[in-house]
Amino acid sequence: MNLQEAITGYLRFTGHKSLEITTALIDMDGVLYDSMKNHTRAWYKLMTKNGIKATRDEFYAYEGMTGTETLKMLFRQRAGKILTNDEAVALYKVKTRYFHELGEPNVIEGVRDVLQILKEHGVARMLVTGSGQQSVLERVDRDFPELFAQERITAADVSHGKPNPEPYLKGMSKMGAKPNQCMVIENAPLGVQAGHAAGCFTIGITTGPIPQKDLLKAGADLVFPSMEDFAKELPDVLSVIGFKK
Repeated sequence: MNLQEAITGYLRFTGHKSLEITTALIDMDGVLYDSMKNHTRAWYKLMTKNGIKATRDEFYAYEGMTGTETLKMLFRQRAGKILTNDEAVALYKVKTRYFHELGEPNVIEGVRDVLQILKEHGVARMLVTGSGQQSVLERVDRDFPELFAQERITAADVSHGKPNPEPYLKGMSKMGAKPNQCMVIENAPLGVQAGHAAGCFTIGITTGPIPQKDLLKAGADLVFPSMEDFAKELPDVLSVIGFKK
């Protein structure tokens, strides 16, 4: 699908008369950082130590859900146990410790270019993540100074994580933007579903093992094979900000 087809399809689906991007709502894990490998290792270790059968790769599919939602879902489905909020929070702290023991993940190649291009084109940038790991969130300010708004949406700000649209709806509200003014940048099906459900023009980037077709199936308007490819095409994407039916 080319750019004009993607925009036409978006306008048809949403009923908006125009797509005039002013704001980019950007995920963190797998978009800013190549962190999902370590997250999946930490999740798998936590589950196996608690007697919950799981595979490491399945956790790529849960990316975007809050940690407590993921825990409650898996314990309910595979152990028939209903975790309390306190139990889920305590387990998530253990998972966070396992994650940090694996070291800091690298910045995704090409994402600095993406953020700089957005800045140069006057597009506001806001972090919208299902993560609640404060140390990783603090790293964003160190690694990307002046490239993000101080406002952000994290697991602590929502009642329902992705694929529920709440995180992106709250992000739009904080930025004072409408759905047809927002571009969502995601790498996971649940995040794509959330952006799509919020009515945003949603970009999928394959930075992990999830294939492009799964991001399209989840509702992505456009999918790029890497962040570097997206950076190369982003000026053309932004050139159609005033595109109308």
